[in-house]
Amino acid sequence: MTSSVFKIVPTTQQYDWGKIGSKSAVAQLVSSSKFDSNFVLDESKPYAELWMGTHPTSPSHLPSPSRSTLSSHLKSYPSLIGDRVAEKFPDAKEGNLPFLFKVLSIEKALSIQTHPDKKTAQTLHAQLPHIYKDDNHKPELALALTPFRALCGFKPLSNIAKYLFITPELSALIPKAITENFLSVSSGSDSTSPEAKAALKDLFSALMNADETLIKGQLEALVHRYQSPSSEDGSIEELVLRLNSQFPGDVGVFCAFILNYITLSPGEAIFLGAGEPHAYVSGDIIECMANSDNVIRAGLTPKLRDIPNLVAGLTYVPAEATRHRVQPSPFPPSSTTSVSTLYDPPIPEFSVVQVRLDSQAQESHPPVKGPSLTVVTKGKGMVSWNGDTLQIERGDVFFIGADTGVQLEGEDLVLYRAFVEA
Repeated sequence: MTSSVFKIVPTTQQYDWGKIGSKSAVAQLVSSSKFDSNFVLDESKPYAELWMGTHPTSPSHLPSPSRSTLSSHLKSYPSLIGDRVAEKFPDAKEGNLPFLFKVLSIEKALSIQTHPDKKTAQTLHAQLPHIYKDDNHKPELALALTPFRALCGFKPLSNIAKYLFITPELSALIPKAITENFLSVSSGSDSTSPEAKAALKDLFSALMNADETLIKGQLEALVHRYQSPSSEDGSIEELVLRLNSQFPGDVGVFCAFILNYITLSPGEAIFLGAGEPHAYVSGDIIECMANSDNVIRAGLTPKLRDIPNLVAGLTYVPAEATRHRVQPSPFPPSSTTSVSTLYDPPIPEFSVVQVRLDSQAQESHPPVKGPSLTVVTKGKGMVSWNGDTLQIERGDVFFIGADTGVQLEGEDLVLYRAFVEA
């Protein structure tokens, strides 16, 4: 037998875009927890991501003395995953969770990127397994812990057209015939027609494939023009200057005119399905995704750029950024309090619950028909189930097995729970 609730040890990724030292929420959580006694905070190093899950690239494991991977433990005790989840997600029978749970701390913009759908992921993994290391799709949810900025999805066509008119440095990168066709289509009433999507694809492809020397020259002129007046915080001008300071001369900087630029306050969330272009710019977030690490990149990165596959795989749906927002709801649905908030994107692999408990408060979560991972981001407290208890505090990550109801109590306790329910 094994307990249905237990702590796990996550892993830390030190990508160069992460916040430095103790400024990073990731570093703060690792420093606060007791799961890695060998951890020594280096104030000169970036701490970008905390991974919680079973992805083979960086799997979580059980604390000492066990140290077995979470996936091997779940495979040995399949009731923790549950029959319904194992039936719906075949990899779950091998102990793999359908989702990957993360905390991100972003100082430097992530790449202009998208994630493939399942069919594309299978093709890319078969053709380029050294780049696309699994065959799964990667829809993802980003939930702000601090003010968070991101590029997400294509702007409405009329907005892109406006920037083509007022930004000569942008229009200089696009062949005249493509620009004229785009402007003609963008003035129509149906921005989701096949003609509109084709025109947007042609425009974006022309931009991402523009001559490198031309890109650098036009970007230099644009930066010079934007540096003259002081740029307002959160403006396109400020974004262009920020991105160019991080990736000088990169074509991805021009995506500021093509993609929606949004700011989320803590507690607000966006969802990005397959084929949606995006780039996280700054802030700390909770992130949850299908259990994959597939990323197709095309700009703002020193890593491999796969422009043909990125251009081919996008949805080309122009819309306001509100299209990507996730509206929170009570958890469970019958709840009359605001303690637990559900973020439920339109995919089966995961949902996320935020829990905020005041001093000495309590909250009950009913059993769900699948496994959960929970990270404590603030405070301390206790989780109770079936007569057992577990003390929890900031930085702890713990697993909750399928069909296990829990009661949470704590002092100024904030935690985030990702779960799947078939």
